[in-house]
Amino acid sequence: MLTVNQAASAYELYADDDTHLNADMLAVFGLMNSRKNYDGTSGGSTWREGFIKYGLSGDQGLAGAGTAYGAFSLVSSATWGDGDAAGNTDGSERTTKIEDAYLGWRSADLFPLLGKDGVDVSFGRQVIKIGSGFLINDDGPNLGNGPADGALDRGGAYYLAARHAFDRTAVLKLGGQDGLHGSAFWLKSDNRAQAETSLAGATLDYTGAAGTLGLTYIHGLDVTDQWASDFQQQRDGMDIYSIRGEGDAGIQNASFAFEYAWQDKEAGAEKAWYAEAGYTFADIAWSPSVTYRYTRYSGGWDSLFTGLSTGLGTWFQGEVAANYAGPFNSNTGIHHIGLKATPLESVTVGALYFDFSTLHDRRDLNLNARELDLYVDWAVNEHLIISPLIGLYKPEKDSATGGNQVGGNGTNVYSQLTVAVPF
Repeated sequence: MLTVNQAASAYELYADDDTHLNADMLAVFGLMNSRKNYDGTSGGSTWREGFIKYGLSGDQGLAGAGTAYGAFSLVSSATWGDGDAAGNTDGSERTTKIEDAYLGWRSADLFPLLGKDGVDVSFGRQVIKIGSGFLINDDGPNLGNGPADGALDRGGAYYLAARHAFDRTAVLKLGGQDGLHGSAFWLKSDNRAQAETSLAGATLDYTGAAGTLGLTYIHGLDVTDQWASDFQQQRDGMDIYSIRGEGDAGIQNASFAFEYAWQDKEAGAEKAWYAEAGYTFADIAWSPSVTYRYTRYSGGWDSLFTGLSTGLGTWFQGEVAANYAGPFNSNTGIHHIGLKATPLESVTVGALYFDFSTLHDRRDLNLNARELDLYVDWAVNEHLIISPLIGLYKPEKDSATGGNQVGGNGTNVYSQLTVAVPF
């Protein structure tokens, strides 16, 4: 999925001490090519994707009674050409829909014991993210006319992930960002690929100088039977629990993160977890950084609303694997090594390596594979970001021997160029 920040940039229309009004706009265009396909068709795919997100956002001071805030935006998206390598789009998608539409209120200094903005309540159409996004990050995916005769179409731009907001939400945050703080939330998806799932949950976190430790509880409330697979039907009544943490543990230039989660559902218990450590060599030229992570998803793990969190590899692991070939955050163990450096202030170069191991029932679908992604992020100026990427994906099996890559198990060369224009 796309590396640039999907939040639209803001152009200030009006501002004074109590009032701010911004125009928000982000345009993204991508060129993609995959020499191999993963939808049963041969010959590879070449396609293009694009979207424009545009709207207004702002906040208003309420004369000592906190701050009201809100946003409204639209997204226009499309896919052209062959459609993507997994057959999720066919190149005919064109849609404009409401993306953000929410209102909220922050308490400012009204409750000193809870800290600055210690109460924050919001509702409407917006993104909800928990922790690193391992369980809930946003409302993807963005399918097109390929699956289910187009019944799951959200307007294309599958890789660029044009749409993220949940259709209906209510969120209460208490305690600000530091010390002990928590939240309670309810969300309802209008994404048919997600069976229009509704969930409720709560978090409890403690944030100190060394990082954040947190607990999460989520309860599945409902799915729409018309769109739910047998697997997704399990979300109705499912309970999810997790413990998570992230920070530097008091070690300068280091980073650590983990999450251990389990799901109680009618078909039985499932577990997923990851552990990650990284270090930045800040005193060396180009400030190189290295990250290692291991992730394990049990055989029937439901990846819920995970998504692109902090850049490539979280939580779509492998540009070919996560987007087209699989595994899709279930029944797999993944070793990941990431390298990144900044040769110029405006240029970041990186390499991402993944080793995928199918855990169970390899006779049904063996997705053992290795992938190497090489990328550059070049911020030409504040209104132009150019990001080329090459992905090399080598599966153990092809579609004739228990895998899903069509045309042999040789290395697939995947290439893309994305251009983002924020204003």
